[in-house]
Amino acid sequence: MDAIKHISSIQNPEIRQLQHWSQKSRDRRKSGVFVLEGYRELGLALQGGYRIRTLYYCPEILGDERRQALSDRAGCSWVSLSPEVYSHLAYRGKTEGVIGLVEAREHRLQDLELEGKNPLILVAQAPEKPGNLGALLRTADAASLDAVIVADLKGDLYNPNVIRSSVGCLFTVPVAQASTEEALSYLKARDIAVYAASLGGSVRYDQADYLGASAIAVGTEATGLTEAWTRQAEACVEIPMAGAIDSMNVSVAAAVLLFEARRQRGFENITNP
Repeated sequence: MDAIKHISSIQNPEIRQLQHWSQKSRDRRKSGVFVLEGYRELGLALQGGYRIRTLYYCPEILGDERRQALSDRAGCSWVSLSPEVYSHLAYRGKTEGVIGLVEAREHRLQDLELEGKNPLILVAQAPEKPGNLGALLRTADAASLDAVIVADLKGDLYNPNVIRSSVGCLFTVPVAQASTEEALSYLKARDIAVYAASLGGSVRYDQADYLGASAIAVGTEATGLTEAWTRQAEACVEIPMAGAIDSMNVSVAAAVLLFEARRQRGFENITNP
């Protein structure tokens, strides 16, 4: 086995570059890579077919058994880090002592292939907070969706906060990015009905029929979906609320709608472990 390089200085150019990719969205997109923390997240990325270029680990934290398990699957080079360097580089408090440099995907809508005749899709238009987008991806995984389409994304999917709040579910659900116009055209061409979440919805959410091919669309917490979505929707659906606040977190609203669709479908594709 080749000798493993060791880095003990936070001023090392390789460490500075990793930090740069973690913090700068534009440079992540330009370079086609992103930084991913955590044993579980790296495992999910490998399971999803992502290619890891390099794994950086702290021997004092990552055990030999886990290191060997990742090494067998990743087939990439390793760099060891001192505890000080790892702590300086780590974005989270507890990530099991390993960080990967991973090749990003383009997530083009034209590459999104749907299986089955009646797919269930989540559309998230212009999610304004990385944490909300990550929570939506986590919800999509829990509901075993066929795909997530992110319309008019302002940032990028590989923002560390997206990955952290998704707990790795960015890698478990097919995800595509597009403009609103492209997304609507894609759905229309495949006869997928759009159900738009709206405070002024004309249909109560549990009275809509999600048995056919369906895309449930949610907008921002501040302004909701744009008119392009509500105008072309099969129905605008509303979740009745009785409290003083007339809205809820977007991932919570999406979960209510998606699991109603799953209930109507007899919870197909959802099994308890």
